[in-house]
Amino acid sequence: MNLEITNAAELKKMDPVFGQLSFDNHEQIVFCHDKYTGLKAIIGIHNTVMGPALGGTRMWKYNNEWEALNDVLRLSRGMTYKSAITGLNLGGGKAVIIGDSKADKTPEMITKFGEYVNSLSGKYITAEDVGTTTEDMDRIHEVTPYVTGISEGKGGSGNPSPVTAYGVYMGMKAAANYKFGSENLAGKSVLVQGTGHVGETLISYLRKEGAEVFVTDIHREKMENMVSKYGAKIFEGNDIYTANVDIYSPCALGATINDDTVNKIQAKVIAGAANNQLAVEAVHGKILRERGIAYAPDFLINAGGIINVYGEIMKYSIDEAMRRTENIYNTTLEIFKHADSKNITTQLAAMQIAEERIEKRRKENAAK
Repeated sequence: MNLEITNAAELKKMDPVFGQLSFDNHEQIVFCHDKYTGLKAIIGIHNTVMGPALGGTRMWKYNNEWEALNDVLRLSRGMTYKSAITGLNLGGGKAVIIGDSKADKTPEMITKFGEYVNSLSGKYITAEDVGTTTEDMDRIHEVTPYVTGISEGKGGSGNPSPVTAYGVYMGMKAAANYKFGSENLAGKSVLVQGTGHVGETLISYLRKEGAEVFVTDIHREKMENMVSKYGAKIFEGNDIYTANVDIYSPCALGATINDDTVNKIQAKVIAGAANNQLAVEAVHGKILRERGIAYAPDFLINAGGIINVYGEIMKYSIDEAMRRTENIYNTTLEIFKHADSKNITTQLAAMQIAEERIEKRRKENAAK
């Protein structure tokens, strides 16, 4: 056991949680550790005014624990806005497991994590995310009912990625309509960054419509697979952000729009599946607006996945999930209109509408 414990005075100076810039009045942060399975996880519960906090579990090899904490804070906050803007009776939560999903993950670790989820008695409901799978959700389901995205054979909706991709596709078409005057993507050039489950499905939609698709990914074999399966092209330039394309679609990890990239981006539309694409929302969202780049807020257009798993709770079909996801098109157009009328960024416009819905529900709850 470690006998060198940080004293209270030193810990206060560190401000380890409340002092984080990403801490935004989170209701609860749960640190989970099990020395026997090697589990190190953090569950962030941002807001439960609209309902239980639902959000996926990400397993990632973070550089340090502060990085993991910052990620779960940003992600759980984003889930609050995602559910509210989409009209779901859900709050915002997220979880991260620290480790390499390919090397460190074991069935015992996932089971132990499920037990921690269960200990929250439904305040947090988990789901699949980067580094976790439908199989992991099935395993978690063995120890808790508070999980979605379980396999269809076990009564769930399965992998939510296809529905997520459809929502991104709808949001992209809406953004194109706003920027170019037509939702038709035939002939438009799109750079898709990240060719995972969501990115690949998005590429298939784009190619079927006749868009010219360029791909980039840290794994060369994945890019070559997109070339052979869909006729995409590998982006061979030195800097993806200077690519002369119509649409940039970040579908990997977040914060790719940052101080180093925001003024280099040549695309006229940004619409992708990645969470937290703006490194600093107020700063980089404003720069995009000033440069005339139409940004479709990520927490809006990537909401198809949560719409899909919400169907497990509300018992509606995949067809109904797709119908609700298709409405992302209309909501995205409304956000662009609202942003223009208020002369604010689309990110802020979407957040304002979401916050209005949350505040309305809070007052309704207080009046009961």
